[in-house]
Amino acid sequence: MLLFSLMLLGALCSLGQAMSREEKTKLRNQVVEMFDHAYQNYMDHAYPADELMPLTCRGRVRGLEPSRGDVDDALGMFSLTLIDTLDTLVLLNKTTEFEAAVRRVLTDVRLDNDIVVSVFETNIRVLGGLLGGHSMAVMLKDGGQHMQWYQDELLHMAKELGFRLLPAFNTSSGLPYPRVNLKHGVRGPETRTGTETDTCTACAGTIILEFAALSRFTGDPVFEAHARRALDFLWEKRQRNSNLVGTTINIHSGEWVRRDSGVGAGIDSYYEYLLKAYVLLGDDLFLERFNIHYASIMKYISQPPLLLDVHIHKPLLPARTWMDSLLAFFPGLQVLKGDIRPAIETHEMLYQVTKKHNFLPEAFTTDFRVHWAQHPLRPEFAESTYFLYKATGDPYYLEAGRTILDNLNRFARVPCGFAAMKDVRTGSHEDRMDSFFLAEMFKYLFLLFADAEDLPFDVEDYIFTTEAHLLPLSLSTAPHASSLSSNRTSEELDDSNFDWTCPNTRLLFPDPAFPQNLREPIRSAVDKSCPRPAPYREPGMGRPPLRAQDFMANNPEHLELLRRMGVSLIHLKDGRVQLVQHATQAVSAVAAEDGVRFMQEMMELSSQQQKEQLPPRAIQIVSHPFFGRVVLTAGPAQFGIDLSKSSTGVRGFVIVAEPYSGCSEITNAEYVQGHIALLQRGQCMFAEKARHIQKAGAIGGIVIDDNEGSSSDTAPLFQMAGDGRSTDDVTLPLLFLFHKEGNILLESLKEYREVEVLMSDKARDRATIFKGKPLPGSLIEGSADVQEAEGGCLTEATTPTSFEPIAQSQMSTLELDELAPEDVTPLQEDVSPVDQDTSPTEEVRPPEEEASPAEEVRPPEEEASPAEEVRPPEEEASPAEADSAQPKEERDSEKREEPEGDTDSSSQSVDELLADWREDLEAFQQMEKDEL
Repeated sequence: MLLFSLMLLGALCSLGQAMSREEKTKLRNQVVEMFDHAYQNYMDHAYPADELMPLTCRGRVRGLEPSRGDVDDALGMFSLTLIDTLDTLVLLNKTTEFEAAVRRVLTDVRLDNDIVVSVFETNIRVLGGLLGGHSMAVMLKDGGQHMQWYQDELLHMAKELGFRLLPAFNTSSGLPYPRVNLKHGVRGPETRTGTETDTCTACAGTIILEFAALSRFTGDPVFEAHARRALDFLWEKRQRNSNLVGTTINIHSGEWVRRDSGVGAGIDSYYEYLLKAYVLLGDDLFLERFNIHYASIMKYISQPPLLLDVHIHKPLLPARTWMDSLLAFFPGLQVLKGDIRPAIETHEMLYQVTKKHNFLPEAFTTDFRVHWAQHPLRPEFAESTYFLYKATGDPYYLEAGRTILDNLNRFARVPCGFAAMKDVRTGSHEDRMDSFFLAEMFKYLFLLFADAEDLPFDVEDYIFTTEAHLLPLSLSTAPHASSLSSNRTSEELDDSNFDWTCPNTRLLFPDPAFPQNLREPIRSAVDKSCPRPAPYREPGMGRPPLRAQDFMANNPEHLELLRRMGVSLIHLKDGRVQLVQHATQAVSAVAAEDGVRFMQEMMELSSQQQKEQLPPRAIQIVSHPFFGRVVLTAGPAQFGIDLSKSSTGVRGFVIVAEPYSGCSEITNAEYVQGHIALLQRGQCMFAEKARHIQKAGAIGGIVIDDNEGSSSDTAPLFQMAGDGRSTDDVTLPLLFLFHKEGNILLESLKEYREVEVLMSDKARDRATIFKGKPLPGSLIEGSADVQEAEGGCLTEATTPTSFEPIAQSQMSTLELDELAPEDVTPLQEDVSPVDQDTSPTEEVRPPEEEASPAEEVRPPEEEASPAEEVRPPEEEASPAEADSAQPKEERDSEKREEPEGDTDSSSQSVDELLADWREDLEAFQQMEKDEL
């Protein structure tokens, strides 16, 4: 039985209007044009660098740009984007370009660089890219017209890379180290690796397709053997009661470091590879394991249309109230499994969230608000859209694909490629175009709109890896060592695990209106309401648990409730009150868990009660050749025009003020008048600069950081404060750009002399900017205006709690500001869980102390970048201090020290109950380690 044949089953009629052949052809051609725009700009401006930086039109070379932390582990000085794109070129009928690209790879790429890379990313992107390229080269050569010179050179490179990755698997468990030095391997001083103890489940479990393909292409079983060993170990370490796996595991002991379980970041492609390994290799043990996991996913995690993380030991206890964008692949995997109904439901929810925010935010809440506002052009939603269209034939999914195309062209397209969205609320950009954008996004979109005759080969003969590389299904018959079969136990051989593996979709949906009936309620839920799920509560206590927002420190009844939950009060010398929980002192196990939730609520309340911060603003370059395509993230000012209250923003040409500091009367006032003045940070207060350019007749001002190398990618935005006196006289808008973003503006001015910008609260649709005039550049015909957020339901963001781990301790602390009637600080100590789960102890650092009123005000990060650690809120500042203070130093997440004592099972109980306090931060960092 060939599971992949499901893709051919059950094309359905639909009540929707079928898309004409001409319209599909138009959209397919548009996909090709967009690919050309991205690929050619990479080749012209970035190659041989690993990635293109589309805002500055140059290549990203690791070590020459400010570190982005773990996300840079994908870069290995091996022309990553070119290798990742090889099989996309063939699929899009670009055979000539493919042949030239292969020759470039063979001539220019070296794999023995002295550089530390992610084993996971290098496997799925580079090894997968080489194997996909080899598969395409062999297919073309066998066709007799192209690549006749090819002699398996890409396969030889893949084998070399495979051997360079193998040292990472030299652990007692068989789980690979997360990083390896391409030149020196691991566990030596020169390797700068081998000291890690933890890896994500997906990182260790997303190896089998590439390594097995490499073994079967080359006849060397060593690669497949190591990948199978890692999968066997993960299977053995699953939680036996729930049959779920955690997110992070210790590669030496096999202990779960993070016990939350879902289908998104950190786990996603582990499940994907179990099912696809069965498809590619024909070993039904992989299918059996997948089906056991899948049954638990549908029992505990799936709450259609939502997919919510749970704790593996207590799967009825939700671990979070938000979802990350990486789970968008799951409906596509459900199609491959044959479970179409929940795939339709979850995809519809994702589609509605996408339409509300133009892109799928990196994370969003259960009431569909933005949780993390980034969108790095991820392809998972397009992937699921394609698979659902293949399974149902419903033209509704063609319209979903059109929406993806429209939004990419309207909001992400820039002159040098496509730029990731830094904030989907403002439309600001990040100088980033990841290789997976070319490897996956255009594959799935092209396949969505293509007919069979448009394709150079039959895709049903191939399996897609998690990076959408194409591996031939014929590998299932390739010679391989019989000893590779994983150990199986008799109790695992249960025929029921194979039920409903390949159902015919005609039987599932005899009524063509049924899919639409599934979608309608979800559309209404997202469009018309902001549902707030009731907080989870286990029964047991005679009265409802005390809510943090109701707590009064001088209320005897509240103190008695705290006592029952094992929470006591400590009065500090400065008048504040600190909360301490000892779970062992609670009156019951349920009361102890109520105490944990109370402490968590106190943390969230503290975060919400911090001084309200203004969101970031947008500076959009609207003149030639940008025409609104480049949007820079800007920091707001606490004075002057509030751009959020302006429907049009402030638009004008920019001019450099003289003096550039803006700290004295403007000498080129005749040029500044009627324009937006550019100023340099430093030497005087922001408000003073604003007054000087306002006196000169400017309509706005942009202050550019003088700290070379600073960037909103690596430093938190901050608000420009006043000068300690009334700023009501300042009536123009003032925005702040870090050096990197400001340099883009200055270089544009140098090159084009006249540069016009729009200062606003968020990027405007180009059709709105040009107000009916012919739009320059390549635009989609008939694109709608930007959808405005409705009723606050869409634009509110949940900022991740800004805490970071510090020294190991038996307690965790939290500073709570502005709590009435007195300040209360939760402190949780020696908390033991009811079911004796184990986890490393950890401490939470409080927000930093409030600063004097003389410092500049900086908000907490609006949304933590995937490339950096989340920092605590910056010290609150005062309008009276000079603005010359430097931004906070970037901290490379690669340099985080592992907590000590994480293998001590007796001390691991605290983390089990406190993990959800920090998991927002950890999960966000983890998402970049597992880009799929």
